[in-house]
Amino acid sequence: MTLTQGKPLSMVGMITKTTAMQHFAVHHDGVVIPVCRGGGGRPLILLPGLLTAQADLHELTELLRRDHDVVTFDLRGHGLTSAADRYTFDSFLSDFVAVMAKLQRLDLPSPPVLVGHSLGADLIVRYACAYPSAVAELVLIDGANPVPEPFISEADLPEFRAMWEDFATRQEATKGSSRQVSLTAQDILDLNLELDVIRSGILDQYRKIECPISMVMSTSMAGDSSDGRTLWRNQNWRAGVERLVRERPHICTSWLDAGHGLVITHAPQIAQIIGNTQAQPVRRLRE
Repeated sequence: MTLTQGKPLSMVGMITKTTAMQHFAVHHDGVVIPVCRGGGGRPLILLPGLLTAQADLHELTELLRRDHDVVTFDLRGHGLTSAADRYTFDSFLSDFVAVMAKLQRLDLPSPPVLVGHSLGADLIVRYACAYPSAVAELVLIDGANPVPEPFISEADLPEFRAMWEDFATRQEATKGSSRQVSLTAQDILDLNLELDVIRSGILDQYRKIECPISMVMSTSMAGDSSDGRTLWRNQNWRAGVERLVRERPHICTSWLDAGHGLVITHAPQIAQIIGNTQAQPVRRLRE
């Protein structure tokens, strides 16, 4: 693991006073979203990424609950949340806005830290632009990246279509479980193409955000193969972060020697990074 700050990570703090686990559902746009809340300390909302359920984030969630009052839920068509008739970026965002509105009607003591992985990172950036007073901090995990070039080109379509058709086939075995994904291969492809468009203009959104932002990024987002296209995708991913930090140097960035599933494979390191950034003032990135 390498960190751009070049400083060792502090240990995650000791368990603070905890609250009883709460479970409730948000009904929105024909979708039922079960929400889970537990832990103690500063409020924190954890958003999974595309094709990831909150059950996959169990280790990270439990670590974060040592120091935070953590809220988790599944995206539409994922895990415990019901399927939907559309899976656009705006539909996912609308669900998140509904969950946040419900939380604000409860006893949330202060604006929360928003932590999002992949698509979840893009969602919380858009939310912070629209509702700045409702957000204390953003932690973006391998997402919301203003990459210089689209991740999926026309020539890449057959490769990605085949990959997600295989994924959708394998999902048959998870039906009815807390890790199920209801999206079709076409749903996944369409959403990824939409994300490419959104990320091409995401710098404008960053310019409107004033709360502290931290990023935890993977060095091998596209995998660790040595083939030319994989190397290019990983370079493009890093170039996007470098582009962002040149414009917004207050953003604190950490790199993990990991793939895009780092929220699962590197949960302790991510929990430590979040704990470290919460305990220190915002720092400028130093190359």
